[in-house]
Amino acid sequence: MKILVAVKRVVDYAVKVRVKPDRTGVETTNVKMSMNPFCEIAVEEALRLREAGAAAEVIAATIGPAQSADTLRTALAMGADRAVHVLHEPDPVRPLLPLAVAKILRAVALQEKPGLVILGKQAIDDDCNQTGQMLAGLLQWPQGTFASKVLLDKEKQKATVEREVDGGLETICLDLPAVITTDLRLNQPRYATLPNIMKAKSKVIKKVTPEDLNVDIRSDMEVIEVTEPPKRKAGVILSSVDELLDKLKNEARVL
Repeated sequence: MKILVAVKRVVDYAVKVRVKPDRTGVETTNVKMSMNPFCEIAVEEALRLREAGAAAEVIAATIGPAQSADTLRTALAMGADRAVHVLHEPDPVRPLLPLAVAKILRAVALQEKPGLVILGKQAIDDDCNQTGQMLAGLLQWPQGTFASKVLLDKEKQKATVEREVDGGLETICLDLPAVITTDLRLNQPRYATLPNIMKAKSKVIKKVTPEDLNVDIRSDMEVIEVTEPPKRKAGVILSSVDELLDKLKNEARVL
């Protein structure tokens, strides 16, 4: 059985995000980029399922410019068998929306025919949390979102997913093929070792375009302007409750 894992290249979580001077988007030039943390968890889970004998091959897929190959190399160094790179130059005015990403991943899934697709539940750049659900809908496959535990029964072609909900934990059983999105508490991703990084250079990365997949990625949304949130004002220490009430009434105007 194959497991397809979608990965995304984002601004590293430790980097302070800055808006471009022309306010067309976020500055990415000479900025440290890395794999989305939720995608790292997805790759790690796919590798653990393969190591447990539930899968034979792990395929990493990403969408983006040529530089996104670095993210695929990281997935390959972690242990993925091969990779698919859907080449797409980002347009700051008309960004690639989750629905377009889901359509591309659907086309890749139909080509690769995996028994399971694993995605991070969201990306730390747009926080959309939509792609996995949209992909399941387009494929008409069952889905298990926010997974904190995954068990596969290869013989019965079933997946048991434990997921966090507001009231506690929920356990669901899915028929394969299925789509699963990962939560932070699912696992702790492994580090890519230097020998594996060197081995990753010889692993196969298949390059295609949305046109090759017959996918229309035209965006219905146009970004007019990107601005930073207003800076928070410094706090003040008040001497009495009366002074607090006066501030709330006359300055904040919340009373």
